[in-house]
Amino acid sequence: MTNRHVLSFTRRRLLVGAGAGVLTGATLRYANAVVRLDITQGNVQPMPIAISEFLGGSPGDAEMAHSVSGIISNNLQRSGLFAPINPAAFIEKIVNTDTVPRFADWKVINAQALVTGRMTRQGDGRLKAEFRLWDVFSGQQLYGKQYFTAPDNWRRFAHIISDAIYEQLTGEKGYFDSRVVYVDETGPKDRRVKRLTLMDQDGANLRYLTRGDDLVLTPRFNPSTQEVTYMSYGQGDPRVFLLNIETGQREIVGNFPGMTFAPRFSPDGQRVIMSLQQGGNSNLFVMDLRSKATTRLTDTAAIDTAPSYSPDGGRICFESDRGGSQQIYVMASSGGGAQRISFGDGRYATPVWSPRGDYIAFTKQAQGRFAIGVIKSDGSGERILTEGYHNEGPTFAPNGRVVMFFRDNGQGPSLYTVDITGRNELKVPTPGLASDPAWSPLLS
Repeated sequence: MTNRHVLSFTRRRLLVGAGAGVLTGATLRYANAVVRLDITQGNVQPMPIAISEFLGGSPGDAEMAHSVSGIISNNLQRSGLFAPINPAAFIEKIVNTDTVPRFADWKVINAQALVTGRMTRQGDGRLKAEFRLWDVFSGQQLYGKQYFTAPDNWRRFAHIISDAIYEQLTGEKGYFDSRVVYVDETGPKDRRVKRLTLMDQDGANLRYLTRGDDLVLTPRFNPSTQEVTYMSYGQGDPRVFLLNIETGQREIVGNFPGMTFAPRFSPDGQRVIMSLQQGGNSNLFVMDLRSKATTRLTDTAAIDTAPSYSPDGGRICFESDRGGSQQIYVMASSGGGAQRISFGDGRYATPVWSPRGDYIAFTKQAQGRFAIGVIKSDGSGERILTEGYHNEGPTFAPNGRVVMFFRDNGQGPSLYTVDITGRNELKVPTPGLASDPAWSPLLS
């Protein structure tokens, strides 16, 4: 399939607004004058796009501006939907972002969209970033915006601008201004030190959240705040913790008898659902974080584990061997009857509901191979995205278009991403071994 362009033109419209929080912005938009990339099909030809090097307001800002351009280009390229053009091919050198580009020069190199921008320091110490997105063929500005923030947040500018470009050209929200928490692993295989680690979705801004004194597993983001729940195995029974990643404050959700598995937040962030082992079986429980009251959701002689809420909080998916083999089930979040939705060959595990609500991602083991796939909540549309020796632990990007997982080929685990069509598999850069990723909501 080739790119489908929807071209229409209207009068210029100025929209100005300011948002609360760290970043504020004003928007300049040409409403409905868009070159659009259709991503509803499985085989999308990447759109050629030119990312002109951002200008610096002073010589000292030039390196930062250059880095912002590079991050935007890298984000868009890694999405698999865009093909940034090599700057060496540029004919026009942008020296003033307030002037209209020479579109004929950009048509020659087959650019369908053009991004220009600059970074300047303000008198009050804040950093200002501004960019413009141009439709090369129509000669129209599609979008423009400026942001203000503290200088230390300059990398977020690049991710937020990348998201704006992605949304304008695809019609869907981006996922670049987000973070990933995962388990960093060091040391020999039989004595691994595991630390919770936080990074930007592109692998930058790495920060360790725990010291490695205790074993940590299954970190999961709160959908409504920058808080993480995880399991820790230290002295005595396993414990479920809540960790505020901004303040470092840690709170014990509870000490549970036996073994605890896979805690995960409800969409409103007010509850944590998990499985507790009692004897040879395990069942699902939900804890209200305000009252600390715990409610049992399943009561079977089977192993029910790995629960995940639907985006509206009305249902959960989980894995269970109640039918004789490890399969995926869906039931109301209040408990009750459960419906099996997986019927393929092999065993299904680690189900997680997409933020879009359209798919459930899973790990599937069959004939010695581990696959990452997706399936609709009614059991239809099962699709394998990638296979390998040992793939596990899928997590969705905030827009539901990309899945991250970890793969261990015998040398230790590493993180990978693949889009929900099964295309564009990429390794995520981390300084060491990495497993069990969880993607955050968008930060902005």
